[in-house]
Amino acid sequence: MVLPPKKGSPYIPVPGNTLPNPSEFGSVMARTIAIANQKGGVGKTTTAINLGASLAIAERRTLIIDIDPQGNATSGMGFRKAEDLPTVYDVLVEGRPAAECIEASPHVDGLFLLPSTRDLVGAEIELVDRPERERILSGALDAVRKDYDYILVDCPPSLGLLTLNTLTAADSVLIPIQCEFYALEGLSQLLNTVRLVQQGLNPALEIEGVLLTMYDRRLNLSRQVADEARQYFGSRVFDTTIPRNVRLAEAPSFGQPIAMYDVMSAGAQAYLKLAEELIRLGSERSGARERRESA
Repeated sequence: MVLPPKKGSPYIPVPGNTLPNPSEFGSVMARTIAIANQKGGVGKTTTAINLGASLAIAERRTLIIDIDPQGNATSGMGFRKAEDLPTVYDVLVEGRPAAECIEASPHVDGLFLLPSTRDLVGAEIELVDRPERERILSGALDAVRKDYDYILVDCPPSLGLLTLNTLTAADSVLIPIQCEFYALEGLSQLLNTVRLVQQGLNPALEIEGVLLTMYDRRLNLSRQVADEARQYFGSRVFDTTIPRNVRLAEAPSFGQPIAMYDVMSAGAQAYLKLAEELIRLGSERSGARERRESA
């Protein structure tokens, strides 16, 4: 199926694209997904931006929250960090309504950003004495969840209070894993944090899936990491893998998602395919839950 052009969007549909229309699966409940891994350089920000853009292209209203003080998702979506924009810091620390701080993407219709700046570095210290400090983000998002189909949160490479806030607010966790040596090292710490959040803060939190990034099918190492991940996580590993791709690495310097920068590149096609898989899996899991509840 080829998606029709969207009014006001520079996106040009590509023959062979199989992203499903919303009508194919019925209404999709708003879903908040934390993109998390305390290991840096595994593709969290790349995934947040490009999966978000691909979901928006598939006509799912998508909000990306940049909760990493580095602000790479903000600049990667075309916003200068020096711009005088309200940010997630204002939401978490100052109590400003999230709706007042959300910006529309300049490139993709239906894609939005809650930006970040380095001010967020001090947020963990400023929030440490707040009551219910782990639930601040969750409370802030309650007023805007109904406005989106997906909310993707780009977490910092740590398991501090910002990530804890995200896991408490999220429905699920998407874990990018780099297909390189030591890829699975440290994941036990993340999974232990997820279990603690499930036990004390967010019992409904689940693993959305594990995404293999920087995959090169020519390398034995990539295949070995993929095999180990599938042995450990089973069906929770996405069928879609994200390849090493020069165009994918170039796109952030132009402030564009890869689908805008070079839609025919292998990286763009991989994220479009990932969006399709995410939508399908979400529909299947939702249907399974409904059947269990009605049984």
